Amino acid sequence: MTEKITTQAATIYHALATQIINGTLASGSKLLSERELSELFSTTRITLREALQRMEAEGSIYRESRRGWFVTPPRLVYNPFTNSLFHQMVESQGRKALTQVISTSTELASPELCLKLAVLPLSMLHCIRRLRSVDGRPVMFVEHYLKPEFFPDILKLDLTQSLTLIYRKHYDIHCGRATFDIYPTAAQASVANYLNLPEGSPLLMIIRVNYDQHGQILDCDREFWRHDAVRISMDSQTLHSDKVA
Repeated sequence: MTEKITTQAATIYHALATQIINGTLASGSKLLSERELSELFSTTRITLREALQRMEAEGSIYRESRRGWFVTPPRLVYNPFTNSLFHQMVESQGRKALTQVISTSTELASPELCLKLAVLPLSMLHCIRRLRSVDGRPVMFVEHYLKPEFFPDILKLDLTQSLTLIYRKHYDIHCGRATFDIYPTAAQASVANYLNLPEGSPLLMIIRVNYDQHGQILDCDREFWRHDAVRISMDSQTLHSDKVA
């Protein structure tokens, strides 16, 4: 029985994948409902979902809560070592970028952030939470944690702009080197809601610590990317001076 289900799921998988590859199912288009697909392939919902979940894991389709399944747009190519800004990076690939500020606050640093930013326990940090979209689709939720002594009154500024440019213009601070930790994680409810994902969906988390031109630690970013929205591409010879922010 298991072998039969697997074979049926593979047939559905290849049929849908072929239509995506040849453009019959266009980028961003909505698939038929699960009921309609089950009837089309004369199969059960269980078998159908086996095929859909495989495609979702590979990033060729995605689902949105209470809306259904969609064909995934092309992945954004993201090189953390280049000096492009987020909007510049997106637009250079023929896409449209949008940044929304979700919240701002000044709060106690967690033990993890104390280590990342080399600050004492019970230190206060500015926190900026933003949602970033490509072609109208939310693809990344980011938390920026800043040392307040470097950025007085920054929370009063227009934070839909690039933080990199704000640092330069208002504080004469230029971003230098950065360190990165990149690993998979699962979407907690708050992040999943902003990215239109079911809770527990796979995400790619990038934790970046940024330094200024004098080698001092400035901030720490925690980026939560939809796993199907980005492709990390790095060249060891790439010279960099700024972050994507």
